[in-house]
Amino acid sequence: MVLMLLLLSGLLIVLSGLSAGLSFVQQKVDVQAYLNDGVAPQKITALSLQLEALPEVASVTYTSKDQALAEWRAQQAAQGNSDLVAVTGTNPIPASLNVKLRDPAVYGQVITVLEAPPGVISKIDETQRVVDAIVAITNVLRTIGLAIVVMVALTVLFIVVNTIRMAVMARADEIEIMRLVGASDAFIRWPFIFEGLLVGLLGALITLALLSLGAAPLSHLTNAIVNEVPIGFDQRLGEQVLVLVLGAGALLGGLGAWISVRTYLIR
Repeated sequence: MVLMLLLLSGLLIVLSGLSAGLSFVQQKVDVQAYLNDGVAPQKITALSLQLEALPEVASVTYTSKDQALAEWRAQQAAQGNSDLVAVTGTNPIPASLNVKLRDPAVYGQVITVLEAPPGVISKIDETQRVVDAIVAITNVLRTIGLAIVVMVALTVLFIVVNTIRMAVMARADEIEIMRLVGASDAFIRWPFIFEGLLVGLLGALITLALLSLGAAPLSHLTNAIVNEVPIGFDQRLGEQVLVLVLGAGALLGGLGAWISVRTYLIR
């Protein structure tokens, strides 16, 4: 049981880390739309307000031609291209709208809104393939995680059922005597259910002890590998693991004992 609970809690930690990583990547997904020269400020403001009204849009940032040129010059200066910074003349860099998304799945909807007013947008950076890949990966990971959780839970339940069944068989004579003197099935069943609960809780406590020993080294290793992505083991995740392990241990232990004893008593 300890091994199965370790696998279950480890799966939760991995899924939590993947979820944090995917959320971090999703927050980086944006839509960059370049404006035609000479667009009236009223049209730009109206389009920005229309985008900000969408619940899936986190923010809309307008960058004017002068701001874009200043940012480009600062970037070139930082890279040591001072000769490019000194060039003067017509500003070729267009104004733009940068749209940050809360959910990459609504990328197409944002594109539709941007393309609706005629003569405003000249070009939109296409990142649809990246967005579709992120959405697909998220859905696949959630499905795989759920399937593994179900399989692990069924495996733990099978182990508990067989463990309690052996205990019941070892006390078969005692159970028969209890039935002969009029003991009810519930009276016979409850001691084994409590035993299953204790087995489950004991396995959960051992699992938590092992996790507490390995949490810090694993966190340092994870941060060293993917230090740019905020994947960590915070207090909230620790509380979730604590509740999951204790709850799963007690539930599967008690349920497995109930199934095992019930199967024996109805014979």
